[in-house]
Amino acid sequence: MSQLQEFAPAKVNLSLHVGPPKENGRHDLISLVTFCDTDVADVITAEPASHFSLAVDGPYAKQSGPAKDNLVLQAARAMNDALDGNAPPLAFRLQKNLPCAAGIGGGSADAAAALRLIIRAHGGDRVQALAEAIAPLLGGDVLACLINLPGFMTGEGDVFEPVLSVPKLPAVLVNPGIDCPTGPVFRAYDDGAPDHIPEHPPLPDNRTATRAFQTWLNENTRNSLQSPAMSMHPEITKTLAALQALAGIRALRMSGSGATCFALFDSLEAATEAARSLSAQNSDWWVRATLLGGA
Repeated sequence: MSQLQEFAPAKVNLSLHVGPPKENGRHDLISLVTFCDTDVADVITAEPASHFSLAVDGPYAKQSGPAKDNLVLQAARAMNDALDGNAPPLAFRLQKNLPCAAGIGGGSADAAAALRLIIRAHGGDRVQALAEAIAPLLGGDVLACLINLPGFMTGEGDVFEPVLSVPKLPAVLVNPGIDCPTGPVFRAYDDGAPDHIPEHPPLPDNRTATRAFQTWLNENTRNSLQSPAMSMHPEITKTLAALQALAGIRALRMSGSGATCFALFDSLEAATEAARSLSAQNSDWWVRATLLGGA
């Protein structure tokens, strides 16, 4: 087997409706998610080895923490256990291009990419089924990242239904360079959580018209965690204001538990020009123009 490669694209929560905390401390949710093109992604390679290992490089390597604790190795070990020790041992290399604790599922996408690499190295439908069973145990976003298509996450994130008719969406993603760990944001949300999950309307009938979809998204959905995150991190408020000031935006929101925010545009050209302008004004921010909807 020669070297294998998988992209781990950033995940974007187009909507995120969160219910009250349950007895186990977790939350049910309804979230319409999509993924960036491979131009906004971590990259993982794997090649045959005597045992599982991981090397991490790239601009956010240090931020990702010790390699031994990385979700890539956790995913590999879980698959090896599920295969009774018969998963092909691989030496992984992770190029960490996405900011961490950023609300775009970077670690989850990395774990999902590792699962896909093991599926390719081992082969067989049974391995795919095992990976889909293991993914929710690794984290709430991992199953969606494994399937890597637009769709709805429900339950505690352990249920995913692809929705292939979500249109391609030109977007600008911005992270102001702060860590925004999920736990504290959820605890802030719990202080004023509703007694039921906010209603999430079905997708509009005309789902292929980008402008109509953007309008529907803006007017009918929300991110339940946005206000709690903004109350904890003023930088998120500043980021949203900077995006709001750009010409031609059609929708504006924070992704996940933050701190990455996104704005939607009519064209990739408009998004690229907006990203260029925003980067010039805020050189220390992570700013990317992309086409949401996956590769």
